[in-house]
Amino acid sequence: MIYHLLRFLLKLLSYIPFRVLYILSDGLFCLLYYLVGYRRKVVRQNLTESFPEKSLPEIRRIEKKFYRFFADMILESCKLASVSPEEIRRRMKFTNVEAVNSMLKQGKSVSVYLGHYGNWEWVSSMPLWLENGVTGAQIYHKLRNKDMERLMLHIRGRMGAVSVDMHKTSRYITGLVNSRQVCVVGFIADQSPRWQEARHFLPFLHHKTPVLTGTEKITKHYGFEAFYLDVKRLRRGYYEAEFTQLHGNPRALPDFELTTLYFRRLEQAILRQPELYLWTHNRFKHAERSDETV
Repeated sequence: MIYHLLRFLLKLLSYIPFRVLYILSDGLFCLLYYLVGYRRKVVRQNLTESFPEKSLPEIRRIEKKFYRFFADMILESCKLASVSPEEIRRRMKFTNVEAVNSMLKQGKSVSVYLGHYGNWEWVSSMPLWLENGVTGAQIYHKLRNKDMERLMLHIRGRMGAVSVDMHKTSRYITGLVNSRQVCVVGFIADQSPRWQEARHFLPFLHHKTPVLTGTEKITKHYGFEAFYLDVKRLRRGYYEAEFTQLHGNPRALPDFELTTLYFRRLEQAILRQPELYLWTHNRFKHAERSDETV
């Protein structure tokens, strides 16, 4: 009952035209930033520690830009409930996709590294750009609220993407490999493990950061190709996501080198457009302050 009510309300919201949606987003920005102050302490700390060279006025400018983008992304994500494939292809363009499709035609599966950067929810439209018959999957963290999870899985699957619980990743991919099904699997790989559980640490945005290495392990184990998805926001409601190959032979790399290559690309993107990163996430809660970068 609750799920159907939430889905109905989300569908209504999704029918609002983009130009009106961004008027609502301006109001949501004021609510989140000025009235509620949603996680402002976390955001300010993340920004000041990640950009020690910037003055407080510069940090504040990035902070406000981030909250404006954050409000936009929340409402843009709601549009997934009704937006047409044609419209999302126009607004979320994937470039150099021919490099990925070339691998798929050769029977090679692909791991796609991305971060909580840009509109990662719209990345679920990736299957619209892939070869016919290819499985496009995305790994996700299971939500505690079953109704919200069901709703999220619905909107993320409208463009053909399959959402896979992170705890079932190996079983799912093994099934695809055993059935000789070529696939593209997206991994948001910038989440932070607990310090005591971390197997590898990297300098990332002036922090000694524990990082997840499961994506590298899966990529090497199954012999997948490795690509990074470099997302740019062109203007409100329009994005470009470029596939770039991280390495031509991941299995030949030393342990953790593929992970390092990914974080290096992600850091470059953040330095380019810092407001597009998810600064409300306490990304560095298990990290140590450092003067190094990747």
